[in-house]
Amino acid sequence: MPETFIMIPGRTSVQGTTLNEGKYTDGYLEETGVLQMCAEDMQRLSLKPGDRVRVWNEIGEIIVPIKTAPADELPSGLLFISYGDKSCRLMASDTHGTGMPDSKGFDVWLERAG
Repeated sequence: MPETFIMIPGRTSVQGTTLNEGKYTDGYLEETGVLQMCAEDMQRLSLKPGDRVRVWNEIGEIIVPIKTAPADELPSGLLFISYGDKSCRLMASDTHGTGMPDSKGFDVWLERAG
């Protein structure tokens, strides 16, 4: 059964470093293609690092591996993924006249990928 979470995409230092090497390098693709979740939520959902999860909303869907977020960096109910191809698939294109689409704090559903 799907669980509802709040997605918080963002930048990481690893992403910034690998971006300078190119968006198609293994390091960049790995950094932007892995979802982070707090240990408490992973345990509650019986997920372990490397498990693949399906994440979706009314905009799009991704299937990505999951890993445990560093201690105390994510509270229960929040997910993190680095900005990149995967995170953009879940973001709407409407900018509300600002020139920047909503890219943080949007609801998603998550379940183990089958």
